[in-house]
Amino acid sequence: MRVLVSDIGGTNARFAMAELGRGERLLRDSVREYPAAGFASAADAARHFLDELGERADAAVFAVAGRVRREEARITNHPWQIRAPDIGSALGTPRVALINDFAAQAMAISRLGADDVVAVGAAGWPGFDMDAAQTYAVIGPGTGLGVGGLLVRNGRCFALETEGGHAGFAPSRPRDMRVLECLMRRFGRVSCERLVSGPGLANLYAAVCEIEGVAARDWSPAQINAHAAGGDPRCARAVELFCAAFGSMAGDLVLTLGAWDGVFLAGGLVPKLLGALQSDSFRAAFEAKGRFAAAVAEVPALAVVHACSGLLGAAAHAAETYDSALAV
Repeated sequence: MRVLVSDIGGTNARFAMAELGRGERLLRDSVREYPAAGFASAADAARHFLDELGERADAAVFAVAGRVRREEARITNHPWQIRAPDIGSALGTPRVALINDFAAQAMAISRLGADDVVAVGAAGWPGFDMDAAQTYAVIGPGTGLGVGGLLVRNGRCFALETEGGHAGFAPSRPRDMRVLECLMRRFGRVSCERLVSGPGLANLYAAVCEIEGVAARDWSPAQINAHAAGGDPRCARAVELFCAAFGSMAGDLVLTLGAWDGVFLAGGLVPKLLGALQSDSFRAAFEAKGRFAAAVAEVPALAVVHACSGLLGAAAHAAETYDSALAV
């Protein structure tokens, strides 16, 4: 069975083909990425992908950055509304599954190898074990902030779909309070995504400039990160605030889900900020959990550096969903 798998965010749409049989196989040469703004719909983008490769699809799994309800999903940070029947019509198959993008990131955990992750902090990860009961969290910034979880029970994987990135931000330091006040004046309610995402880094830079009484430059998140590495003090403070907020949220997620086996840091910004995340700010905030600080200190935090983890997870979901059809 040849399955089209897709990872659709607020900015880009990724596609690939996977083969199901004795386990799934993601066809790396088939991976394509398109700007979402270049297509009227996800169905149009999927059809373009198949036509470009001269491929056909027996089934499809779309991992989308938004809430999935029944057979529909709306991208949180993009105007696309995705309907499974529309995808099926475009591809010529009734087998279409829609899942949250961080459900796909969660499913990818079961397929990641040692070279696909980098430890953030001293706590080590013994590796994935399908035969043991395990609970993992996954969180990651891109255009937005994705949050999910993975339960491993009785030899099966169960992904948890959430919109945890839209939970309210909880400051834990005096400087965080000042940043929160700046963001509240701008947005009213301040979600975690307002800080830990690509736009969130720009929000933090603007807040730092406001606190220091200087005009913010019109810099993109990539420029802010580059200027931080080049020694700009305000950009460096913005990146430090980003890493601390990210660490605090990741630690809170461990407590919320009981994810004592590990938290995976996914999303497009993680590889770009890996050096900053490996500094003290992330891990200190991650472990600063009061009476549970010692317990959280033992939890591994693992940065995902696999280039196509969302597609890998979508293929894993396809295997769980469609493998039984191969026996028919």
